[in-house]
Amino acid sequence: MYAERPAPAGLACLWTRTVTSPTVQRVVPDGCTDLMWTPATGALFVAGPDTQAQLATVAPGTLYGVRLPPGAFPSVFGVPAHAVRDLRVPLAELVPGVRLTSFSDMVSFCASRVVMDPALAATASLLRSGNVTSAAWEIGLSSRQLRRRCLDAFGYPPKVLQRVLRFDAAVRLAWDGLPFAAVAAEAGYADQAHLAREVRSLAGVPLGQLIRP
Repeated sequence: MYAERPAPAGLACLWTRTVTSPTVQRVVPDGCTDLMWTPATGALFVAGPDTQAQLATVAPGTLYGVRLPPGAFPSVFGVPAHAVRDLRVPLAELVPGVRLTSFSDMVSFCASRVVMDPALAATASLLRSGNVTSAAWEIGLSSRQLRRRCLDAFGYPPKVLQRVLRFDAAVRLAWDGLPFAAVAAEAGYADQAHLAREVRSLAGVPLGQLIRP
């Protein structure tokens, strides 16, 4: 069972996943990063921004997570987001000496360090709704500067960030019950076929299978 609850300002959400037997979970790109804790083993690790779906085996018990919104990773962990892209890294490798022994410790650690730069939020918004060239022009950056900003903050080059954000928006709309043709139009795809290709590329399965309960 997976459950989310609201998080302090600057964090995306707090979540738990509880299973009674080993379960394979499909994790798809959403632009976010997570700090996760398994009480049974004491393991604390960070999930970097993904560029494609990953299949993770969840052991019996409860897994606790603090989700950071896109762009927040460097402020919390002190390294550029591209350094952990598609990786799962022990927290101690990123922040040596930190000691967290409870879920509340995890939340406090992230909430006390997170900084959301309005410029990054504007960058994500422009890329979500337009193309890379126009976004760079609107922000006042060269294409090279925009690429460096996106890699450091989000872990992706601009075009990949755009694809991931658009995909995440589409999945959320589909979960809300919107017909797939309307999802494609609302999320900014050329048509439903374009949506289908992108979902298969990023998630590895069709949209209908991805949102199946």
